[in-house]
Amino acid sequence: MALQPKRRRFTVADYHRMARAGILNEDDRVELIDGEVIEMPPLGPRHAGCVNHLTRLFVQALGEAAVVTIQNPVRLGQHDEPQPDVAILRPRADFYASRHPCPEDVFLLVEVAETSASLDRRLKLPRYAGSNIPEVWLVDLKQQTITAYRDPSPSGYRAAGIVRRGEQLAPAAFPDRVFAVAELLG
Repeated sequence: MALQPKRRRFTVADYHRMARAGILNEDDRVELIDGEVIEMPPLGPRHAGCVNHLTRLFVQALGEAAVVTIQNPVRLGQHDEPQPDVAILRPRADFYASRHPCPEDVFLLVEVAETSASLDRRLKLPRYAGSNIPEVWLVDLKQQTITAYRDPSPSGYRAAGIVRRGEQLAPAAFPDRVFAVAELLG
């Protein structure tokens, strides 16, 4: 009987130790997903511009009601610490300097995809839903759509709606902050 190789799942603590040891550095485009260090595709200018634009819109619309972060870690559990493109978080006096945000801190996560929409759907969305992240928007720059995922469960989001230019979208946590989809897509 041939021995089968065994995969080793890293914990968030292992992942942070790798960074402290210099195995990973802050310029590496990696995220910890299901215990694996996943190399993410490089960000093109269109993707980066959309993230910058969304950040400005959210900061202006939400003000002191939320902390808006860009491509910073959100700790989902022992084996998952993705870096969503935009995270809308509960306000904290320390702006999360003492720890990374956890699912209970999240109002909304936004993933922007120019070429990685299927990757985000396959890798990230199930973990977000299983961690009880209340809402995720997937901004698909290629299709010019935003899919809003809501009502998380361990098996995925129970509600998903696609919106297009000419329509509007508001975060569930801030229903009075309505955005034109065309404005969100930039």
